[in-house]
Amino acid sequence: MLTHKIANRQAGILTYGMTPPKQNYPADKIAEIAGKQVERLQDVGIDGLILYDVQDEADRTEQDRPFPYLSTIDPSRYSKDYLSALQVPKIIYKVVGKQSEEELGEWIGTDADEDRFSVFVGASSSKQAVTMKLPDAYRLGMALNGRLKIGGVVIPERHESKGDEHLRVAAKQQGGCSFFVSQATYDVEASKNFLSDYYYYCRENGIPMAPILFNLAPCGSQKTLAFMKWLGISIPKWLENELIHCQDILDYSVRLSRMVFEELFEFGLEKGIPIGSSVESVSTRKVEIDASVGLLQEIKRYMESRLSPRM
Repeated sequence: MLTHKIANRQAGILTYGMTPPKQNYPADKIAEIAGKQVERLQDVGIDGLILYDVQDEADRTEQDRPFPYLSTIDPSRYSKDYLSALQVPKIIYKVVGKQSEEELGEWIGTDADEDRFSVFVGASSSKQAVTMKLPDAYRLGMALNGRLKIGGVVIPERHESKGDEHLRVAAKQQGGCSFFVSQATYDVEASKNFLSDYYYYCRENGIPMAPILFNLAPCGSQKTLAFMKWLGISIPKWLENELIHCQDILDYSVRLSRMVFEELFEFGLEKGIPIGSSVESVSTRKVEIDASVGLLQEIKRYMESRLSPRM
């Protein structure tokens, strides 16, 4: 169970991430989309399903958004009303910045007799006005629901510019986070630099390391590439050139994503860092979604093969 794996800080946790359908879709179309999503993931054997709480990030960057922002269904409602047939834990991303203490407290206290999972997300930029800061949201979660496992976002690429991502993660752990999910990972050096500093900081300070799920997101077109860059996903220049000029951008990115993850996972095994993976498609194109599910299955087989002698 996911609760057990998080509590025991196990390597090999596997999740799949998706964004709920657009809010303006009719109910029958939403049900049709949900049915296809359940069918794709039903037999893969994932530990959990991540549902994103999408916010308009226009104030994060001055660049035009490649695709227009449209509100999506609340992930908690989508999970309960449309995805109950998928019998896996749901990890709900929760944008807490614009919540009042009463609003967030009511959400946290819902279904308090069940195991629940959430990743709390703060403001998309320092320019964004907030009513609830992340540390306060963590404290509220810990106080109001002992069965809510709270996760945090980790951005290894931020470590390259600021050098303190390992300290942020350690502080979030102290605040109540028990697992972490990264942005889509293409920069293996930035990720290993973060992991190294995190490992030695935890070792020197007697801090047990939390599971870190590296996000993998295949890129199937130059439009998807532009959107990923707009989202703030760090893609090294040499890799961007290769993606633009290769014959099959989707196949190349899938193979590269697996290579990146395998290098990070092996580094984690060597150091005893509990690394897992979350796979998603940032595109709604069927070919890219199918590729992401194929990658998910490959990552599952790989992690099981590497962990089986240790189990």
